[in-house]
This record gives sequence, C-alpha cells and structure tokens, in this order.
Amino acid sequence: MIRTVLLASACLILSAPAALAQSHGAGHGAEAAAPAGHGHHHADFQSGRFHVRVDGHGPDVIMIPGLGSSPEIWDSTVAALGGHYRVHRLHIQGFAGAAAKDNAEGPVSAPVAEDLARYIQEQGLEQPAVIGHSMGGTIALMLAARHPDLVGKLMVVDMIPFMGAMFGGPGATPESVTPVADQIQAGMTSGPDDAYRAQVESTISSMILTEGLRAGPLEDSLASDRTVSAAAYRELIVTDLGPELSRITAPTEVVYAKFNDPRMTPEITDSIYAASFSRLPGVKLKRIEDSAHFIMLDQPDRFTAEVEAFLQ
Repeated sequence: MIRTVLLASACLILSAPAALAQSHGAGHGAEAAAPAGHGHHHADFQSGRFHVRVDGHGPDVIMIPGLGSSPEIWDSTVAALGGHYRVHRLHIQGFAGAAAKDNAEGPVSAPVAEDLARYIQEQGLEQPAVIGHSMGGTIALMLAARHPDLVGKLMVVDMIPFMGAMFGGPGATPESVTPVADQIQAGMTSGPDDAYRAQVESTISSMILTEGLRAGPLEDSLASDRTVSAAAYRELIVTDLGPELSRITAPTEVVYAKFNDPRMTPEITDSIYAASFSRLPGVKLKRIEDSAHFIMLDQPDRFTAEVEAFLQ
C-alpha cells in the first residue's frame, strides 16, 4: 500500500516541474563577511564546499539550508532563539550568489556532509544539534549516518531519505531512476533562461504559501549556479539513504508539511513519512498544519516552538 502511495505522491513533484522542486532560499547570498555591528562572523574554516556564518553564544547548533538557499532562510528562527545558542549556518558554494568553487563539478550533498564532519572536528564542537531543511536534511542525514559520533541531535525539515521514490514508482531504486535524473539535470543546465526563470517562480510559489515572503527565495534561487543546482538535484534523486538510517544514533525528529497537492491528504503524507523513516528506531514525526515546504516561513511561530523544544 505504501508503495502505491509513494507512486501517487509523484504527481506532486512531476506536476510542478521537477527541475527546481528543491530550489529554495531566502535573503541575499553574500559571501563576504558581514559589516561590523551585525553580531555575527564567518568561521575560520577552509573549504571549497561551503562557508559558515556564526551567531550567538551557547550550545552549538548547525543549520543547513536547502538547494538554492542562503543562511538567511533561518533568520526568524535564529532571532527567536535570542542568542542563547551558537548557531552555525552553512552557505553552500554555488547557491544564492556564492561562487561554485569545489561544487562546480560532481555531487554536492555527499562532499558537503564530509566537509561538515571535518568542520565539527576542527572547530572543536561537542556533538552539536544539526537541523537541515530539504536538501539540507539530506546532508544532515548523511552526516548523522556516516559520522554518528559527531551529532548530538538531528532535525530533518520536510525531506524523505529517498526522493527517487517520487519519480520511480513501486520498487524504485537509485539505478532505475537514474535516466530520469539525467534528463532533469540536462534540462536544468541547457534550457533557455526565460523558461528557467518561469519555472523557478512557479516552484517558489508552490512551496511558500505566504506570498509576501517569496521574493527572497526567488532571488536566491535565480542567483544560484544552474550547473551546481542541476548536479545537486540529480544527486538527490539517485541517493537512497534508507539503508543507512539504522546507523544514526542521535535522537531524531522530522517535521514536515502536507504535500501541496489536493490529491495528497494529510493521512497519505503521514503514511509516506512513516514508511520512509521506518528503519530509524525512535524517530519522532510531526506534521505542521497550514504550511507548504518552507515551514519556517509559513509557520514561523510553530516551527520555532518545535526547534526550541528539540534543542532543550
């Protein structure tokens, strides 16, 4: 039954063209250090995969945005935390105006996860809490599964372990969805600019219910390197983290919204998430009402409450 549900849920992704179903962000992608007085700095860490903005003092929390996003996607959440945590926000190279650097070729999520493990070790962080949105959730899962001793708590925001299930139907495997992933990657990199922009606008609109908050994510998606975005999206489709979930030892919560399609009921959405994370013992699943993919924008108070409870 669950496989049938997963096949049906593909309607959501495929009806809003898949080229940018994970392209999101907020704010403005600036790689330079912030002007004095803004209360944050950039970590002293050498990586061609990402750079890190650090705010506040206290227990360490790492926040990873999704494909095409900038650190500003977390602004309201960080502000609500009141400076009581030391928040490390990744800005992935190639997204939201940041130079592509090492992400210019090949996969993105897996090498970012490995460099993030190095960041935790080199910065001397003691089992930080890790929060990842969408593609950031994939990176967080990779980190927690492949370096379980480095993660203290894990929160995944609106992401499942194998996005390819949305494209391949019953029995989908990374191998079976590779032709679809290749086709999507080619379309993202070679399509005309006006069509690409129209697709970004349509996708952002479907993923943020609050119309007044769409401008930042739209700007950041358009400022992202198309080659990097395409490679990252392909990687998401062909990556199945399901078999790795049992390696995760950190207490894990998954917060998600109902799929933004009238055919996808809350019950179907719940079934998909329960099946997707069934191999992670003790995982807590929480659906947020009246929200699309950007829960932190559509439901900031509820999302912040969940984050605060998670961090305590």
